[in-house]
Amino acid sequence: MNEIVTRSPAKINLSLSILDKRDDGYHNLKTHFQLVDIYDHLKFKSDKKGKIRIKSKEIYLNNEDNTIYNAAKQLLDYRDDNNGVEIEVKKNIPLGSGLGGASSNAASTLIALNKLWGLNLEKDKLMEIASSIGADVPFFVFGKNAIGKGTGDKLNETDMITKNILVVTPNIHSSTKKMFNLFEKSRNNKKSILENQNSFWSVYLNHNPSIKEFIFSNGFDNKINLSGSGSSLYFYYEDDSEIDKIVNKIPRNWRLFFCKPLQYSPICNIN
Repeated sequence: MNEIVTRSPAKINLSLSILDKRDDGYHNLKTHFQLVDIYDHLKFKSDKKGKIRIKSKEIYLNNEDNTIYNAAKQLLDYRDDNNGVEIEVKKNIPLGSGLGGASSNAASTLIALNKLWGLNLEKDKLMEIASSIGADVPFFVFGKNAIGKGTGDKLNETDMITKNILVVTPNIHSSTKKMFNLFEKSRNNKKSILENQNSFWSVYLNHNPSIKEFIFSNGFDNKINLSGSGSSLYFYYEDDSEIDKIVNKIPRNWRLFFCKPLQYSPICNIN
């Protein structure tokens, strides 16, 4: 085998509770991960020159400071030969959207190169490596819907939900690190806390007043949910007539994804 092609799926958080801050600077969480059928596309081709090369239209991927390169580099010491890899990436999942695209790409890279390079690493080992790359990467290696605890790395499988989902991504980039910092600053300000399934909700709205105005002026506050630390929001819907009323109010520069939940990640098909 000298080539592997796979789809790298997104996720939404059906719930996300920030429990406390750890001594290592990270946070303990409890979150419900749900895979959805929004995909990036990755192609892995064996390279006898021993190098890691990434080809993409996305400028930020054409260097070593990204999760795909990091994941590939983590596996170099496990090789018995000098094989490298050329990774072609076609992005569709927005960057900084709370949909886990970078984490999913890293997980795809770990699993694909484990096969392409014949490393035969057990899943538990890949999960361990994944934890060193990013908090959501272990979930995507796990490849099934799950309740995540700890930093999101302690996972228990859950059933897939059955609802249709509209994901809307505002034209902003949401930094997870910055959102955690803002959350810590808001902890003692009880007046800033608005009830929602996501602990970042109040911080997200207060940091993005135009989005807050959009949500409350349209009466969406009890219909809309936040994924991760943002920027993506999502609605559940039953039929086209229901969703048409929502879509007509969405700003034109926001991205829309009509998606369905997944039971398993396509990454699991790499075996």
